[in-house]
Amino acid sequence: MSKLRPQKEYEKTFAFHFFRWLSGRKDPYLGEVEMKPQKEIETAQSTILERMHEKAMIRDKVYDVENNKKLAVFHKIYVVMAILFCIILAGLLLYTVSYLPRTGNPSNPDNNMVSRRYIENGLQETGALNIVSGMILTYRAFDTFGETNVLFIATCCVMILLMVDDAILKKQETVNDRQFEPQNDAILKGTAFVLCPIIFIFGIYIILNGHLSPGGGFSGGAVLGAGLILYVNAFGFKKTQKFFNEHVYKTAKITALCMYGIIGSYFYILGANGIENHIPLGIPGHILSGGIILPIDICVGLEVACTMYAFYALFRRGGL
Repeated sequence: MSKLRPQKEYEKTFAFHFFRWLSGRKDPYLGEVEMKPQKEIETAQSTILERMHEKAMIRDKVYDVENNKKLAVFHKIYVVMAILFCIILAGLLLYTVSYLPRTGNPSNPDNNMVSRRYIENGLQETGALNIVSGMILTYRAFDTFGETNVLFIATCCVMILLMVDDAILKKQETVNDRQFEPQNDAILKGTAFVLCPIIFIFGIYIILNGHLSPGGGFSGGAVLGAGLILYVNAFGFKKTQKFFNEHVYKTAKITALCMYGIIGSYFYILGANGIENHIPLGIPGHILSGGIILPIDICVGLEVACTMYAFYALFRRGGL
């Protein structure tokens, strides 16, 4: 019967080294052969210019560009054909435009029962003074939900491509959080200190009044996103993360999308089956009116604001 060897003694044997090499766990050249990284080949500027001159000389000698009659004829034909093509294309476009229906003509294809329904019954059925918000967030709310999903998926894709590990981000912040911008810029900070609250209040106003006046979730969210970008440019990511960090971003974005989906699904299912929904439309002109439009505007505004800030932060530093 063979005697069991201790692990340390077995590691000194030839069998241990052989089987480790055979299984690929050890590189036979590592530590045994002197290895140096290859230097990048640098071509002298004079050599590059000389090669370019030789290439030009060979081209002139082979093709004889100046005296080649075939090339001269081809160049003239090419110029004439290009001009003729542009003239014919412009003529076709103008000819097509001449057949378009006149603006405001009652018999135009866009003046149909659908647009007439939006204009004549929109206020009664949606409770919104803003016909555009009433259309895109009730009649065509499913399309708008698809657009909101596109924003969510786009942010996820950019995160997958550009998101940097937290350890690397912390290391970058320790070295210099603002590598490409002037630090402690008094003019920028002073301007942001005055403008950021105004921008945030204006963005909230646009979102909350989207069913009463021009605006809504998309435009209001864009204003909020611009305010966040201005704030982070002026005061840096460290200060911005005190009230808007990755956790807040994920919570706001996912909650907004899920709430939109729940409200929209309730509205779609009941409407598709001819059942009256129990969301009150309110009194037109009041802030609490418009049925599902106000909560959906809030969800869309949060989604757009988070997307704008996320794009900037990811391209700027690789994280939120």
